[in-house]
Amino acid sequence: MILIKNTAMKYLITIIFITIVNTTFAQQVDKEFINPFRIKPSGYTHTVVSASGRTIYISGQVPVNEAGQVVGEGDLKAQTKQVYDNLLYCLRFAGARFEDVVKMTTYVVNYKPSDIDIVREVRKGYLSKENPPASTLVGVQALAHPDYMIEIEAIAVIPDKGN
Repeated sequence: MILIKNTAMKYLITIIFITIVNTTFAQQVDKEFINPFRIKPSGYTHTVVSASGRTIYISGQVPVNEAGQVVGEGDLKAQTKQVYDNLLYCLRFAGARFEDVVKMTTYVVNYKPSDIDIVREVRKGYLSKENPPASTLVGVQALAHPDYMIEIEAIAVIPDKGN
């Protein structure tokens, strides 16, 4: 009788352990951040591979506040901060964080090489330094509103809801 209880207990403990481990791993999204050795990183990851999860596509965010007013007219740094705040809000609303972002595309009006320093300064306050997302910066002639200087879109991957 004692042997049966021990065997049953071992079986029960094994099932509980497997359930806990499976639940823990199921909540993680497998993402691999790759920087091929021939391509030097410059504050972003060149390739991100996502094996599973839900994909979130965030439309280009522009420098407007909750009232729809342009923030930081003529000030790229202020506009970039507002855009990242808007991205953060969108991510949180979808149940994600900046750590879940795998790709970003940044559009800057009348881009000058010195603009990258301004964008990077703001960006580093939001993004992971260890695994930043794959990123593209595009200089454009104009955006949807004449006072917009920057627009950023993002793609994030989070665990499936069922897991």
